[in-house]
Amino acid sequence: MTGPNHVLVTGATSAIGSALAVSYARMGVTLNLQGRNAERLEKVAAACEAQGAQVVTTLLDLRDFAALRLWLEELGPLDLLIINAGVNTHVGPNGEPEPWNEVEALLDVNLKAAMMIVHAVLPALRAQNSGQIALISSLAGYFGLPVTPSYSASKAALKAYGEALRGWLGPEGIRVNVVMPGYVRSPMCDDMPGPKPFLWSPERAARAIRRGLERDKARISFPFPLNWGTWWLSVLPAGLSILLVRWLGFGRDSY
Repeated sequence: MTGPNHVLVTGATSAIGSALAVSYARMGVTLNLQGRNAERLEKVAAACEAQGAQVVTTLLDLRDFAALRLWLEELGPLDLLIINAGVNTHVGPNGEPEPWNEVEALLDVNLKAAMMIVHAVLPALRAQNSGQIALISSLAGYFGLPVTPSYSASKAALKAYGEALRGWLGPEGIRVNVVMPGYVRSPMCDDMPGPKPFLWSPERAARAIRRGLERDKARISFPFPLNWGTWWLSVLPAGLSILLVRWLGFGRDSY
């Protein structure tokens, strides 16, 4: 199977990130993998190297914007950037608001770091008149879930940002794709309150994402039943959608 030869994955130690890294690993491919957990990053790198890929790992907190920009500007040419790193927080079981320090960290990682990555690599992509940027959003970006308001907001913003980038950069040969997964088995998913319908494995999610990127789909969203339902939440009257979300078990009593 052919594919991109130079791939960057942020959040490569996460469930989806590691599965995507392994999916793209093959002889002749250089993978730049970013993460914060050295032990997990080493394991992902070893799995990719076992498939013949050349792997460069970077331990970096994406909230360190100066270090992030410096790292990106020192990278060589890239064919595909998978901006995957993300964190979550949620309201408390008794209605407590999300801790503000966690909200700030979430916005820094989920949104601001993603935007900075695009800004930093854009000159190189323009110089080569090609490249592909995959932004990992979420189906929560269609309609905010009451227990994860900040996470939902960050993913909705990333969705809109990616859609705008696609229209802006497409004429220059730079493809931009918004990825909107549903529930994917991971520690972060386990920590989220509420039911987890249509739960997918990271490997299945990676296969769906890769297929969508190869076809240059503007929006790669899955699984179908949850994608269809969350899309309807975004177009129905807001009051009705809120009632449906509560009825489905995603209200404040979902703990």
